[in-house]
Amino acid sequence: MSKIAVVYWSGTGNTEAMAASVAEGAKNAGAEVSLFPAPEFSASQMDAFDAIAFGCPSMGVEQLEESEFEPMFIDCEQKLSGKKIALFGSYGWGDGEWMRTWEETCRSDGAVLACESVICQEAPDDEADAACRALGAALA
Repeated sequence: MSKIAVVYWSGTGNTEAMAASVAEGAKNAGAEVSLFPAPEFSASQMDAFDAIAFGCPSMGVEQLEESEFEPMFIDCEQKLSGKKIALFGSYGWGDGEWMRTWEETCRSDGAVLACESVICQEAPDDEADAACRALGAALA
């Protein structure tokens, strides 16, 4: 049984809802899943998991949330090489540039992206919910 961490930051609840769907998809695929708000996760925990889903909405000028999520993620970057990960998040404006930038950062750090990242505008609809479940299953 694979061990999956779902690590997220959510300001409005949209990315939190996506995280719950990712976790459910991984559980339904047979994984043991732990759900962490960003402040409760650090690089020291990464080796305990076979794969990690990171979720963060687009903030400001299409960037990761700067006070809690980004510092945690920067700390985790040192452990991304060879690690199976997936990315997800919501946005309210723009075209998803923050996700493309984030994916490139992860690839350059040597992470293995398990599947296509999932983004949705505002609250996740049925299609985004299904995509999040599929993301979780891909990690498992």
